[in-house]
Amino acid sequence: MHPGRAERWQQDPYPHGRHRPWTGKARAGSPPPPAGACPAEGHDPRQSAAPGAQLLEGELALRLGLSRTPVREAMVRLEQEGLVAITPRHGMRVLPIAAADMREIYEVLTSLEPMAAELLARRPEPAAGLGRLEQACGAMEQALAAQDRPAWAEADEAFHLGLAELCGNRRLAGMVMQVWEQSHRARLFTLHQRPLPARSTAEHRRVLEAIADGDPERAHALYRRHRRRSGAELISLIERSGVAWL
Repeated sequence: MHPGRAERWQQDPYPHGRHRPWTGKARAGSPPPPAGACPAEGHDPRQSAAPGAQLLEGELALRLGLSRTPVREAMVRLEQEGLVAITPRHGMRVLPIAAADMREIYEVLTSLEPMAAELLARRPEPAAGLGRLEQACGAMEQALAAQDRPAWAEADEAFHLGLAELCGNRRLAGMVMQVWEQSHRARLFTLHQRPLPARSTAEHRRVLEAIADGDPERAHALYRRHRRRSGAELISLIERSGVAWL
């Protein structure tokens, strides 16, 4: 998890009245660094749990500096989202995600996120209150120019989650956020395998312009096209990598 996201979760751990999938710093299923690699500056090795890892409730509470109650609640939520399996007295096991899982996740996102863009464009004053999305687009463009992929990924996430939160439909926003979190592992895995995201950056800008212009049909169509293309690209990378699961 990027530090920026951790800070946002600490400031508002329950957006829209829903419980986040994880209440501590760890993210189940995040791929570990290559063997022998040195942790990046500011990286906390507690934040990763490889697929197949078996983690006890007490061990997690100790590692995260939390009591057992929030850890137990987080484990239950992760199980509900299909990220872990809980066995009584044996803790939780991190489940792998295959390309087929990612295909399902992106099919859901392709259905939900374009509607969020459409709802934003249908507001009486569609150009108002888009500062978060404008800032995210600007950050993506700056990161692209600097070839800073992690910064681009952070700005990309800010755009997608900001769009969901601003659309005015709390249930839709909650579903988008839940499914988005499930795709984190694959996005992280493919971050440095993808071409520089010039096309995605331009697509985000065009979606924002359609929303600001109050054109819901165009905003919906552009976002759907973007999501289908980016999902196909990510799934293709996973399949070509020869990794059966993440």
